[in-house]
Amino acid sequence: MKEARIDKWLWAARIFKTRSIASEACKKGRITIGGRQLKASHMIKEGEVIQVRRPPITYSFKVLQTIEKRVGAKLIPQILENVTTPDQYELLEMNKISGFVDRARGTGRPTKKERRCLDDFTIPQDFENFDFDNNDEEETNDDNKDKI
Repeated sequence: MKEARIDKWLWAARIFKTRSIASEACKKGRITIGGRQLKASHMIKEGEVIQVRRPPITYSFKVLQTIEKRVGAKLIPQILENVTTPDQYELLEMNKISGFVDRARGTGRPTKKERRCLDDFTIPQDFENFDFDNNDEEETNDDNKDKI
């Protein structure tokens, strides 16, 4: 096979989990060859370098073999070669270290874990060990209950 559809190849090479996700990425302009955005029906050839943009980095893959049927994970090195530059991986590591999560506007309120992180960030450390419970107040409240 000399040529294959880009969406089928991306799915068969296990870059995307489903073919519909691969074709959606093509529609959104995340798949390029030489800076040119591709449609899902674009035919690729062996030797081409495909850029897949998955924020925050852009992966680059060299096509070694064109296939349209999904193969086992052990055969992937025969199908593609990862030629992503090391600076892209450094960018990914820096993004992980920073801990900043890019939340899209309108995605709703933070999860429980995100909320705890926000609280840890905003609450000063001075008050962390301060005892807010006052035993005197509890005794007076108990005395008032007896009177009622």
